[in-house]
Amino acid sequence: MDYSVLKLEFTEEEIIRYCKDGVKLGVAQVCIRPGYMELCEPYVKGTNTKLGPTCDFPFGNGSTESKVAQAKIALQYDTVGEVDMVANFGLIRSGKYDAVAEDIHAVAEVCHAKGIELKVILETGALNEEQIRKGAHAVVAGGADWVKTSTGFLTGFDDKGADPKIVQILIDEVGDQIKVKGSGHIRTREHFLHLIDMVVQRMGVGYKSVPVVLGLEK
Repeated sequence: MDYSVLKLEFTEEEIIRYCKDGVKLGVAQVCIRPGYMELCEPYVKGTNTKLGPTCDFPFGNGSTESKVAQAKIALQYDTVGEVDMVANFGLIRSGKYDAVAEDIHAVAEVCHAKGIELKVILETGALNEEQIRKGAHAVVAGGADWVKTSTGFLTGFDDKGADPKIVQILIDEVGDQIKVKGSGHIRTREHFLHLIDMVVQRMGVGYKSVPVVLGLEK
């Protein structure tokens, strides 16, 4: 599990608290915004939990140069597990899959030079099925290591996040070429366990839902 601590309004105190919670639970990563790497690093250092900085989150429509710069800044820290980048889903909706792959490739190169894997968020709630399928192939073509469903921040669409049907589409399209992460709207233990049964390698769960999906709430 990746423990998402990404709300814009979080205070430093809240970020530290949830970061500590993630470490206590032994999650794979605490996903944070890159500006908080220095703040959070002391709390994961020496543990099995890493920091997962986001890149161009949640919009994905920044320039390639700005995405590369964000990744380089985050990768200065040795507590990074993986980088989670948002694909330019406006370009996906425009059918410009080669441009999407090139954008991803530039960030993947920076990550791989440091031995770090790159996850790419398609923001599937903004896409139709054809765009999801072709977008998944663009992620593979770009050299990323993971494809991921959602940011959880999309508005104006009927966003279902890690809906099992959408997750299955990604699994079908990428096969064993890259890994799949389900994220967004994972709020019940039943949903969480269903995705595990589907052999989803990682799930991103918001801080409020973590105790629910883990069955820790009394």
